[in-house]
Amino acid sequence: MFHHKKDIFFDLDHTIWDFDKNAEETLDELFFKYDFDKLFNHSSADLFISTYTSNNHRLWNLYHHGKIDKPTLRKARFENTFTDLGVDPSLFPKDFEEEYLFICPQKTNLFPNAHETLAYLKERYNLHLISNGFKEACEVKLGKSDLEQYFQHIFISELVGVNKPDPLIFHHAMQTAGTSATHAVMIGDNLDADVRGARNVGMDAIYFNPNQTQLPKDVSHSITDLSELKHMF
Repeated sequence: MFHHKKDIFFDLDHTIWDFDKNAEETLDELFFKYDFDKLFNHSSADLFISTYTSNNHRLWNLYHHGKIDKPTLRKARFENTFTDLGVDPSLFPKDFEEEYLFICPQKTNLFPNAHETLAYLKERYNLHLISNGFKEACEVKLGKSDLEQYFQHIFISELVGVNKPDPLIFHHAMQTAGTSATHAVMIGDNLDADVRGARNVGMDAIYFNPNQTQLPKDVSHSITDLSELKHMF
């Protein structure tokens, strides 16, 4: 299907690196370390984690589209979680966030078949990464999970100066990689940032949909497991 392609661009979080699983592990550890079970009167971290996850996803979507900046995202996701759970956000300990930002990127949970699939594709195509994540976190994630070895170029939006789906980051990535939209394809979990962003500059795109949500009509290609890419390239 995509055998004629030369360059494959991947997203990182929620596509290769399992952001939600790694965040859940980290938050569960810190929940009890900081006695949040007493603060929230919950014996489990489940409600705290699900509320945080919902807030985090919503705020990242705003960040993708340039509606909030990095400090606002990091501040609001925990403050909003406290507010949603009926606890004064001023009680949120700053050390909690600092530990979260240190521990979470060091987690190494990847989506199934990530290494196997990337190794297969690397032998046949030029692989690159385009991430809207933050520089320091991306670098730790890639290093700890041994992912750097697969990619010829790594583009981090914070360094480029624009986020996906802005066409500028895709054009910059293609120009740096020495390729064109005809010979490139983008793979990612975010419909706006990855799929539509790539298609808006003429690239083909594959939607990574591990939760098997209903596909919008404008999605032409999708996968639920990374191993499916071995049969598409």
